[in-house]
Amino acid sequence: MTDDQPKMELPPRPELFDFHGISLTHYFTDTWERVQNFKARPDDILIATYPKAGTTWVSYILDLLYFGQTAPDRLTSMPIYTRVPFLEIRHKLALDSGIDLVENLPTSPRIIKTHLPVQLIPKSFWEQTCKIVYVARNAKDNVVSFFHFDRMDFIEPDPGDWKSYLHKFMDGKVIYGSWYDHVNGWWKKKETYSNLHYMFYEDITEDGARELDKLCSFLGLSPSLEEKKQIIDEVQFDNMKQNDMLNYSSFPNMDFTISKFMRKGKVGDWKNHFTVAQNEEFDEDYKRKMKDPTLQFRTEI
Repeated sequence: MTDDQPKMELPPRPELFDFHGISLTHYFTDTWERVQNFKARPDDILIATYPKAGTTWVSYILDLLYFGQTAPDRLTSMPIYTRVPFLEIRHKLALDSGIDLVENLPTSPRIIKTHLPVQLIPKSFWEQTCKIVYVARNAKDNVVSFFHFDRMDFIEPDPGDWKSYLHKFMDGKVIYGSWYDHVNGWWKKKETYSNLHYMFYEDITEDGARELDKLCSFLGLSPSLEEKKQIIDEVQFDNMKQNDMLNYSSFPNMDFTISKFMRKGKVGDWKNHFTVAQNEEFDEDYKRKMKDPTLQFRTEI
């Protein structure tokens, strides 16, 4: 929906509940049995993220790597959420369920996204030793982006005001639960699962070409220099924001008059939201919860 279109009738916002130890709503649990019994293929590629950590960005990078040259029509005719389905979502306005979209994908490999924490990933992904790309974003920018997203996406619970939302985020009382548990759980998984590539939003922002090279090395791909340059240009934030196949302007349930799906895409925007007191409180809480010295985030670059 664009700014000049009339507002559509939106459904009431859902309520959070505890589901296997994390906060979710029924939109992400309605097809749970099918999700858990999902049959992954060995060449499936799973993108896993905490919400608002660069999921669409990396989805587009992977889509371009695999299909930018061989199936360019899909880039202009299919929105990203049908090209890279959201595994666990089910909503009557959101086309088919994520599972149905995945199972109907004609492409190989299938690129699939999820926001599930590592302990809830369907076991077939591990059994088939699928390649998994995890993307993490620093907590301060992540909570700001998540707040604005929850304001405009009506399949999310009502976020309330910024102050209360920040505390909910710190307490893990937002969709997909604790950011701390999510990023740490996936980080630890690297120790036992070699087909996991862990990326940082800040690194991609700082040097997209370097991170693209690392990703290609992990995937076993060798795009030409020309192809890599083209991908880096395509995935610039401003280019993506203007691309109607990427910016979710065709997706129901979102009110773009409140906020855009792609808002700023910057590192350090948290400074425009946190008060000095909120920042101090957040830092103290962060120190208590982030105990693994090997997992380090940057809040500015």
